[in-house]
Amino acid sequence: MKRIILFVCIFSICMACSSPKTGKNPSTAHTAHDSLIPNNPIIPDRGVNDPHIRMIEGKAYLAASHDKSIENDRFIMDDWWIWSSDNLVDWKLESVLKPEDTYIGKPYTGCWAADLAKRNGKYYWYFSERNEQAGVMVADRIPGPWTDPLGKPLLTSDLTPTHEYDMGIIEDEKGDFYIVFGVWDYYIAKLNEDMISLAEEPRKIEINNPRGPYNLDGLNKEHPTDDKPFLHFYNGNYYLSWGCFYAMANNIYGPYDYKASIIEKESFARGYDAPTWPHGFKQGRHGSFFQWHNQWYFAYCDISQTGNRYFRDTFISYVHYRKNGEIASIRVDGTGVGQYDADNGCIEAEDYFKASQINKVENKDGGFQVADIDNGDFLTFPNIYGLVQKTEIEFRVTDLQGARIEIHYDSPEGEILASYKLKRHKGKSNSDVYTFDFPPQEGAASLCFVFSGKKNKLLGFDSFSFH
Repeated sequence: MKRIILFVCIFSICMACSSPKTGKNPSTAHTAHDSLIPNNPIIPDRGVNDPHIRMIEGKAYLAASHDKSIENDRFIMDDWWIWSSDNLVDWKLESVLKPEDTYIGKPYTGCWAADLAKRNGKYYWYFSERNEQAGVMVADRIPGPWTDPLGKPLLTSDLTPTHEYDMGIIEDEKGDFYIVFGVWDYYIAKLNEDMISLAEEPRKIEINNPRGPYNLDGLNKEHPTDDKPFLHFYNGNYYLSWGCFYAMANNIYGPYDYKASIIEKESFARGYDAPTWPHGFKQGRHGSFFQWHNQWYFAYCDISQTGNRYFRDTFISYVHYRKNGEIASIRVDGTGVGQYDADNGCIEAEDYFKASQINKVENKDGGFQVADIDNGDFLTFPNIYGLVQKTEIEFRVTDLQGARIEIHYDSPEGEILASYKLKRHKGKSNSDVYTFDFPPQEGAASLCFVFSGKKNKLLGFDSFSFH
């Protein structure tokens, strides 16, 4: 088994077979650890893949497939899982669905992608029967018990010309739910309010000029896209994705215009670009987009740390949208989300974990910053490691009107650690660097930056670093 070890951490290896990865309390400002623990993969050594993350009542729930063993030489997946997290760092196994508990009725090794939804006080767990059919379970609570209300597939193998599997669920702005599914060609249908029946005949989704891992040049008309479609909505646009490829439309039914892949060669940190799938690093990136605390993320499959395409991990990366609505390339690394390494240079302001109603905007150089910061706005960065010997903090800002930045522990209501006044210097450029003393912190600090000032749009916040 090939293992790429970028960080040596006995603790994470010992905890790989338990639910939480670090065991730390996310509400505390400090922990016993002073070095960053890799957060990608988010649940190491468990074969958690095909991730669909849904935000339900203030918590992240991950509906996932489960590769059985690192020794797999083919896809062996004998159950489906739901995990939960309060911080995208620590994960707890909430529920296991076995095929014996569904209409399948017996042990089965084709438990492929799944998804989760909540409506009218009930939870619905959609699951793939290999690449042929899809079923649905219902429960009053996520730990179960789960029951099969139909006793048969929701999507049967003869429903459409495609294969009825790898479904994704989306709720539109009106509160209606839809199911999308298929391979190469995708189909979509509105669900009835009962969530276990279709309100209409599935419609084929048209995609203009699609690309995919087997169709990088657009010439493969037989296999133009991939399996595992997913739909999400952002700022007036619908996004149809298949792995790291995506298309956009202003109507949920389409037609969709292909745009790009969000994973490119420049996406990878050292040690995360290989090994990969036979068709390259854009293959097999099954995943989902989700929003939490005014931040967007992409959860997706990766095999760089297992070396086995049949034993996949789940990674999470930040997502940033350009002014035209297109998605910038993501970063694929071990740091992941919800934690930060003060020894690794600048921490980008747009990679916050929690924020008030600010906006992320694209810089002229193609990067991003946080803009539209008004009096009382805040950004929270939990689990910042490596501060024990840091005595200075440096802010990189633009369009400064004059502002004060208070650093609180945990939240805007937390204890104040430091306070800094940023005053625009006459004759300086539009982009300035401000350096202040900073009290060293042991362990991992959860810091909240609270902004105040007399004007609107106090500044653009590009990044910060510690020295």
